[in-house]
Amino acid sequence: MEKTQRIVFLDYLRVIACFMVMVIHACEPFYLGGEQGTYIATRGDAFWVTLVECLCRACVPLFVMASSYLLFPVTKPTGVFFRRRLVRVFIPFLLWACIYVWRCNGNWTALLFNFPDAGGHLWFVPMILGVYLVMPLLSPWAEKVSERELRGWLLLWLLTTTFPFLRRIWSMLLGTPPFGAVPYLYGECPWNMFGTFHYVSGFLGYMLLGFWFRKFAPTLTWRKTLAVATPLWLVGVAIIGILFFFRIPEPFPYSAPYAKAVDLEMSIEYCSLGVALTVIASFLILRKINWDNGIYRRIILPVSAASYGMYLVHILILTPVFETVRPHVNTPSAILLTATATYIGSAIVILVLRKIPKIGTWLAG
Repeated sequence: MEKTQRIVFLDYLRVIACFMVMVIHACEPFYLGGEQGTYIATRGDAFWVTLVECLCRACVPLFVMASSYLLFPVTKPTGVFFRRRLVRVFIPFLLWACIYVWRCNGNWTALLFNFPDAGGHLWFVPMILGVYLVMPLLSPWAEKVSERELRGWLLLWLLTTTFPFLRRIWSMLLGTPPFGAVPYLYGECPWNMFGTFHYVSGFLGYMLLGFWFRKFAPTLTWRKTLAVATPLWLVGVAIIGILFFFRIPEPFPYSAPYAKAVDLEMSIEYCSLGVALTVIASFLILRKINWDNGIYRRIILPVSAASYGMYLVHILILTPVFETVRPHVNTPSAILLTATATYIGSAIVILVLRKIPKIGTWLAG
């Protein structure tokens, strides 16, 4: 993090979003697994997975918005900006990626090309590094952009969040699209994945959204905040939940190849419309939290500072915790207990590592 005055609500955001990540990962064994890759034991498990996704799927985009709120537009020289991201983000990622490969006897050569299979959650880091890469490029534009122009780009980005659903509609109404089973859109084809809207889609939108909140968003009372955030959140949850829960086939237990789980995740993709609406609603609420008190200074602040490291390490803790807890409790209890124990354990590990002289930052971020 840059050395600047604390923005209190962002610390609360990180603490909450980090816990949401762990809740999502604690529920994944209830629809991912089995011999084929997708396994849902009961309709009850399907309900709890859906509820968790509705409540917590905003977590990763919130982290992107927090980074944008703090760092965009870039005010420091590009070299300085990238060196700090290297030390605080990339080096800890690389060290923990090596730990995951070593622990699971993975393929070391694969690290030259991508994050390790044993640390699937590490996908987040290459993505956020990609966002950092374009920040200096867009910063001169951001410094002079008007609110009207920025809102136009954000509306265009929101249009792209409907594309997961447009692909499904094409497949349902028009049958197999040209060039095969993948429903390509607006210039995409087997020899070109960079369609018309490629450069205004994805997590770039959350970067611009965080910037809009920093530069243009009006200060609202709690009453007005809730009046705006509540319908956004309810519509977003409806899109997420309905299109996830009611597309799960019966009877139970349901087992299918891993590709089915990917298909079910259509409405919970991070850059899909329902999730985007819940992210906007959540950010509206979270930016009203500015309680700078003893709890903030003793708990929220240190955990916020440790949140990136907690993200990197938490799967190493979550897996054995889940295997210990699951046989003894029901599904919602297993999810909550696993996420809570993992959160506390990860915080302790990273807060201890941060105290190690010289190498603590490299390990803990």
